Amino acid sequence: MEQTSYALITGASKGIGRAISDLLIEQGQSVIGIARNPDPTFKGKLFLADLSDATSRSQVFKEIAQSFPIDRLVNNIGFNQLQGLADITAQNYQKIIDLNLTLALELTQAVLPSMLALGQGRVVNIASRSMLGRKNSSVYAAAKAGLVGFTKSWAIELAPSSITVNCVAPGPIETEMFNRNNPIGSPGRKSMMDSIPMNRLGDPREVASAVVYFLSKGASFTTGQTIFVCGGASISQQHF
Repeated sequence: MEQTSYALITGASKGIGRAISDLLIEQGQSVIGIARNPDPTFKGKLFLADLSDATSRSQVFKEIAQSFPIDRLVNNIGFNQLQGLADITAQNYQKIIDLNLTLALELTQAVLPSMLALGQGRVVNIASRSMLGRKNSSVYAAAKAGLVGFTKSWAIELAPSSITVNCVAPGPIETEMFNRNNPIGSPGRKSMMDSIPMNRLGDPREVASAVVYFLSKGASFTTGQTIFVCGGASISQQHF
């Protein structure tokens, strides 16, 4: 009997992470999520951890890696705090780098032995259109650009082991967090909308569809790539 393998997704209970989880589960795949708070509506296995705490995440990563065969990983969770160049503090800088870059590195390292043992694997990193430049978000932009660097380098390193590494970079996506930070009618929301040639926000499931492709068997010859799911914002002359 073939052993069941799992997809592991950070930030799995809300927004893009939830859309990815739901789409995989709808396809009959086994999903493990990591989130900060419990969610009885989550249909996969959900582990609770504060991923901003190094000890907490180390413990949950170890527990999952030792208990389940993981062959698909989505480094979805991220964090940003708007701050101009002159206002960047060491504390905020480190938190943004930690949650966007360090965490992805640590979790990928934790599940890599499982992928190598299974003889296959898929890693998808979630970056952002912001990596092309965003006002008051230089640290976030640098961190997301760093994920693309991780993607390309890991792809080269892991290709001989049949492990692919790719990246999805969303533009503005209508999630609970986006709506909270950019209320309808706010200048920031209007600025973002003006930068999108398709003149609308993206849906989390549109991002999930790109991620699920990279996780699929059909993507076995695709590695080191970054795809923007942004309604054309990545090629627009407007920068929000």
